[in-house]
Amino acid sequence: MVERETPQLDSAELSRYARHLSLPEVGKEGQLRLKEARVLVVGAGGLGSPLALYLAAAGIGTLGLVDFDEVDATNLQRQILHGTKDVGRKKLDSARERLADVNPNVSVVTHDVRLDSSNALEILGSYDVVADGTDNFPTRYLVNDACVLLGKPNVYGSVFRWEGQASVFASDGGPCYRCLFREPPPPGLVPNCAEGGVLGVLPGIIGSIQALEVIKLLLGQGNTLSGRLLIFDALEMNWREIAVTRNTSCPVCGDEPTQTALIDYEDFCGLKAPSKGKEQGMEDSIGEVGAVELKERLSSAEPPFLLDVRQPHEWDIVNLETDGAVMIPLAELQDRLDELPTDREIVVYCRTGARSQSAALLLADKGFSSVFNFVGGIHAWVDEIDPSLPKY
Repeated sequence: MVERETPQLDSAELSRYARHLSLPEVGKEGQLRLKEARVLVVGAGGLGSPLALYLAAAGIGTLGLVDFDEVDATNLQRQILHGTKDVGRKKLDSARERLADVNPNVSVVTHDVRLDSSNALEILGSYDVVADGTDNFPTRYLVNDACVLLGKPNVYGSVFRWEGQASVFASDGGPCYRCLFREPPPPGLVPNCAEGGVLGVLPGIIGSIQALEVIKLLLGQGNTLSGRLLIFDALEMNWREIAVTRNTSCPVCGDEPTQTALIDYEDFCGLKAPSKGKEQGMEDSIGEVGAVELKERLSSAEPPFLLDVRQPHEWDIVNLETDGAVMIPLAELQDRLDELPTDREIVVYCRTGARSQSAALLLADKGFSSVFNFVGGIHAWVDEIDPSLPKY
């Protein structure tokens, strides 16, 4: 085994980190700890942007980034790692370039993959601390469980509309994310940021708190958010805390864990469509239709009933009203079934096809005989039919 050389600070670094070196809690020894550290940021988006920028500026020696997405114009309102010139580029390429400009002393390692159960342990395993900047439940539970299994601290953050949360999980015998949220919410109950919106500055606040917690963990200074969930209400400018204790019966970090390996988190969060044979009589009533085929059907002598299950603010941005679409938000659909025709084909759509699939399954379960999910939703319509429409 080759021993790692003890890092040193050259004269340029001593100058760059002068304000750190002046802090008794940091000093030269602490700055060397940061230089030795390896930190993984999962997601180069809203939370990942301030996380990566401040960790790079602080002098983290090796900064890993996991992302597989491209920069979209809708990202720029909050994802400050990227600029207008980066639209269409890989987020990791944009991030690497920006971080090199912030601090060329930092080694940026990129992982251009979708994090899943097949690669999470290998990727997370080579880092000291993991910072979770994800925006979906499957990856959030995956990161938590992988951190528990690997014994890595998980610095958590989340944002929605005007509210943000932060904590530190799986650290020094403290609780994990599963101790707080043992099971994910039902699909469609909690909208993501694209559906519910988020104030652009909010990820900057929460992501900066995450960066602070990472640095404190590495320095071994101060009290971290382990055992505490910090909740920020930006509208009221109010901060509050909820105590979180380790659950001794937690399936992952409990005294006798029942889950000792990573699982299928899409299935765990209820995001996989039922396989053939399950829920007999319902699945056979659900079809799929693409943008081109839908356009043809809408122009036919007997066009389908077009059901939009998004939120009103999404409808105001872009809709298919001219093609006869009617909006009933997914959360209201159960109580408004009497507004739907029983003698016509129904095509359900949303932003990308996930909510509409849940709606189509609901309609089939309630006895509607000819239901189709518009795969790709509004995004597919803009890409394949009408590029003049806005894409959010």
